[in-house]
Amino acid sequence: MNTPNPDPNLAPSPDQSARILLKALQEKFDVFRDVQPLAIGIDKQLLAAQPELPRKVLRIALRMHTNSLRYLKTMEKAAVRLNLDGTPADAVTEDHRNHARDTLRERAQKHAAQRKLQRAAEEAQRKADAAAAQHAEKLNQLAAKFSRHGN
Repeated sequence: MNTPNPDPNLAPSPDQSARILLKALQEKFDVFRDVQPLAIGIDKQLLAAQPELPRKVLRIALRMHTNSLRYLKTMEKAAVRLNLDGTPADAVTEDHRNHARDTLRERAQKHAAQRKLQRAAEEAQRKADAAAAQHAEKLNQLAAKFSRHGN
């Protein structure tokens, strides 16, 4: 999707910066590393702890983290959200658990549909290859038949 910047003089894209930031957050905070349910307003806690963080990049990094399969699977069963320091913040609502469950189900369905399309494309290619091979064989047989008569 996003490729690394070939020119080191160019600034990284926001997505690249967000990935770098997310990795740093995972190294620094257990709640990110262990993919725990994050407190609502965790962005404010992060900005208070690290005011130099660019807000746009932080929002992208948080979106990446909270839309990851691991996070959604955690949220699907979670009861409590955690602050940056790992202390309990607030309860995970049933709506949020349902949202995680629905998102996971939609992704699984989309993935299954993509696999089905891929298998259909592979089967169509296999049939096209077989038809082309059969056509080539018939042409070879005709060429051989007429080359014998020509001699």
